[in-house]
Amino acid sequence: MISQPLRNNAGQLKVSVWRGDESGGRHVDYDVPGLESQTVLDVVTWIQRHSDPSLSYRFACRVGMCGSCAMTVNGVPRWTCRSHVRDVARSNLLTIEPLRNLPVIKDLACDMSAFFEKWDDAMGRFHPTATRGDDVEPIRPGSIGRREADAGIECINCAVCYSACDVVAYKQDYLGPAALNRAWTLVNDVRDAARGARLRAVASDAGCHSCHSHQSCTTWCPIELNPTASIAGLKRQSALAILTGKISLDDE
Repeated sequence: MISQPLRNNAGQLKVSVWRGDESGGRHVDYDVPGLESQTVLDVVTWIQRHSDPSLSYRFACRVGMCGSCAMTVNGVPRWTCRSHVRDVARSNLLTIEPLRNLPVIKDLACDMSAFFEKWDDAMGRFHPTATRGDDVEPIRPGSIGRREADAGIECINCAVCYSACDVVAYKQDYLGPAALNRAWTLVNDVRDAARGARLRAVASDAGCHSCHSHQSCTTWCPIELNPTASIAGLKRQSALAILTGKISLDDE
């Protein structure tokens, strides 16, 4: 029998929360009062304030701007501040866990260090071709490169796509969707001076060509970006650069 979505938040919610750290832990069950327009973040906050003040989790803005409240809710990575209980609970049941593919510091809080290190490995920083003393270069908003860059530039590094990625799950050094999406925006920025080096960085064994195009990153991106398309672009451009001799993976 398939359980039905919760239609009315009135009544008690049965909430199972992961408690522990990277060395191990267990799920702990809590009874939480159901409220109208209640979010999953509201539920976690209620537990910390009324049931167990030792519960650790991360949040900041509460309005879907920072992405720091991302957790795994009933098996799906989500921003908990924008996930309403009525939309994600099944038969008044919620299971809340930390994001996958990241070390757990404590309970629902993950260590994001590896995630951001991979951003750096993908050369996710802008390398300008101009100095402060130069005139600002005009960029045509309708140009192909600018449209490609704009399509992925709103990423806020919440790591939902990283948590959803099956390749990251079995290939720990894979750069991941967010880092590769960022690299694609810079490859298409005519003001950036590191295009060749960046294509070489993402063409490594841990880079874009390891992507299996399962599109989990695109499916669960909270702001509906398409990292799969960005990675496909990197595959095309890096392969072309190798074939035309513009980059070599044998370089030191």
